[in-house]
Amino acid sequence: MIVRIMGEGQWKLADSHFAELNKLDDELLAEMESGDGTGFRRTLSALLDAVRTLGEPLPDDALEPSELILPAPEATLEEVRAMLSDDGLIPG
Repeated sequence: MIVRIMGEGQWKLADSHFAELNKLDDELLAEMESGDGTGFRRTLSALLDAVRTLGEPLPDDALEPSELILPAPEATLEEVRAMLSDDGLIPG
């Protein structure tokens, strides 16, 4: 799967990492729903770090269709709320 982090680039991840990323997405949604800004910041950072750690960065000049698009690390809770549908960042 190809994942884009807005403002950073794209990473290629094995589909086997989907469950781990989905767990972090579920945590992020719960924190957003409860308005937990500190938890939101921590979990967004963990989600982005997981993509960077588990994935292989694509070259800067590559432009592959992304299955997942994640917010930039500095995105606010309100900005991410605007991005989300009921399914979260990662479609289940």
